[in-house]
Amino acid sequence: MNIIITISITAFIVLYAGLFKANKALLPLTVVGLLTALGFTFCAWNGNAVHFGMMQTDNFALAFSGICIIGTLLIFLLTQNYFHAKSDNIAEYFTLILFALAGMIMMVSYKNMAMLFVGLEIMSVSLYILAGIRKKDFASNEASLKYFLMGAFSTGFLLFGITLIYGATGSFDLDKIQAYLVNSQTISPIFYPGVILMMIGLSFKVGAAPFHFWTPDVYEGAPSLITTFMSTVVKTAGFAAFLRLFAGALAPLHDFWVAPLMVIVCLTLFIGNVTALFQRNFKRMLAYSSISHAGYLLFSLIVLTKNSENNVLVYAAAYTFASIIAFAVLILVKQKMGSDSFESFNGLAKRNPLIALCLTVAMLSLAGIPLTAGFIGKYLMFLNVMTEYKTLLVAFAILNALVGFYYYFRVIVAMWFKDGAETELSAPVQYKVVLLVSVAITLILGIYPAIILNLI
Repeated sequence: MNIIITISITAFIVLYAGLFKANKALLPLTVVGLLTALGFTFCAWNGNAVHFGMMQTDNFALAFSGICIIGTLLIFLLTQNYFHAKSDNIAEYFTLILFALAGMIMMVSYKNMAMLFVGLEIMSVSLYILAGIRKKDFASNEASLKYFLMGAFSTGFLLFGITLIYGATGSFDLDKIQAYLVNSQTISPIFYPGVILMMIGLSFKVGAAPFHFWTPDVYEGAPSLITTFMSTVVKTAGFAAFLRLFAGALAPLHDFWVAPLMVIVCLTLFIGNVTALFQRNFKRMLAYSSISHAGYLLFSLIVLTKNSENNVLVYAAAYTFASIIAFAVLILVKQKMGSDSFESFNGLAKRNPLIALCLTVAMLSLAGIPLTAGFIGKYLMFLNVMTEYKTLLVAFAILNALVGFYYYFRVIVAMWFKDGAETELSAPVQYKVVLLVSVAITLILGIYPAIILNLI
């Protein structure tokens, strides 16, 4: 609870500072607030699960909260010279991101489905505004409208599912729902469609196929920094919420919902990877890439083991920090070249070897190459599924991973082996800090994953 209170108070302080045009104080205030929230996360670690009404603070919630806070902190460091050229209302950007983060902490900490809905809506409403915050940019307006319409549609599915489950069990509490499934000899017929509707609603939120249609357009149209936030921290929180519900309360009904989940996984992997092959725009390629990674993350729910939560944590961390590197470099290249096509990355290694090296590590991690965190994440997911010898599914996923090699290595080839513009590309100090920290985390987790492998 201290984490949410700290983030919320920080949001109000930042908004208040914006009234006095104290723009230089916004980032330091935000960083201090997030570091304080991170400190509360560490202080609560390894204690007994603490219940706050409809929320629960346990190692699961703290681990994913930590990933979300660190990811958001790094994204805030990328705001240097980003908003000033586009808007004078910088405090509103900061405040909305912080409120979205507060909603995410609720999503990873809920033990009552009503709180899941509240956290999801606090996050979503903030993101609707952030996606369209550039009022004079048509693409930003389109992204906001599409995100709002599809988000409202998915919320309807989620609420209808919650309603049916409540009608069957008489409770929103996850423990009582699980007890109902374990102790009841006959399960109410309305419970089953409720589970499917909740799966559909959450699949919309995490961008899993065939509920992914909003993802590429919204990611491309929204400001790049907001896209970074949506594709990393928001996705991590969404999967944590997915995991807490389906691997916890609904685990006794696993044999029922695993079949539709496998269909979603296969579609997500195939559509995400194959469509990414044909993209000529780096940002849009990352959007389809995020869809494919949603498929890999859902692997953890196909076979439920005691390590499922840790596997998702490792993969989410690997994907988050690699994507932050990719988007940070994208922002720098687009600001200098005015374009985010693959051709803009030609010869980047000659213009700035450090940036090119960082982006290479990120692409290798997203592709799942050994000695990177992405390889460990994929390995754990495949190993998890192989415990029940689902060899065809693993083979299908490996083939899709091989497809991913092509479009990730396409960026590496452009940077190191193609000639491009001679324009120099420099990175501000804050960008260098974000890149180096993210690269270090990616390599450390790839070489020594035991650091977070058994946290939960």
